[in-house]
Amino acid sequence: MELTFPFTPEFNQTVTVQPDGFINLKGTADLRVEGKTTVEVVDSVRAAYVEILHDPTIDVKLAQFDKPYFVVGGEVTHPGKYDFTVDTTVTQALAIAGGFTEKAKRREVLLFRRVSPEWAEVKKINVSGMVDKRDLSEDLYLRPGDMVLVSKSQISKITRFIPIPSLGMYFYPIH
Repeated sequence: MELTFPFTPEFNQTVTVQPDGFINLKGTADLRVEGKTTVEVVDSVRAAYVEILHDPTIDVKLAQFDKPYFVVGGEVTHPGKYDFTVDTTVTQALAIAGGFTEKAKRREVLLFRRVSPEWAEVKKINVSGMVDKRDLSEDLYLRPGDMVLVSKSQISKITRFIPIPSLGMYFYPIH
């Protein structure tokens, strides 16, 4: 954030919100800003400087911020990190990532959701079953920071060991 003091420019500063939600201010104590609106930050910074400055005037401008995102990985065509701009479900996220590869285990899509800095919950989603039943009621909405991981199917794990030309001996022509 850029903090501008129009009448006392010596206090102008660019601050970064630290992982603990605090910013380091020039000449005063650190200030917690996590979860606050811009107006609330202005009020908090003004209150922090009222001891040093008489009736401080402060402008706050967001200089740079991390956009909310979700990650899709594993057996999808375009794994990666995607901007979270609108409500997105697991199947929509898979479509955004280009859909399944031929090696994908469609019955075992994992949704990882952080519940604390140390813990994440994992939900197993049977996308193939939802499509077969034509029922998307189990299609969960993503939250910022979620990760969708598509597992490899069992057959894809062994196909690299089976010589494809030799499979012909197992298929008998029907007369």
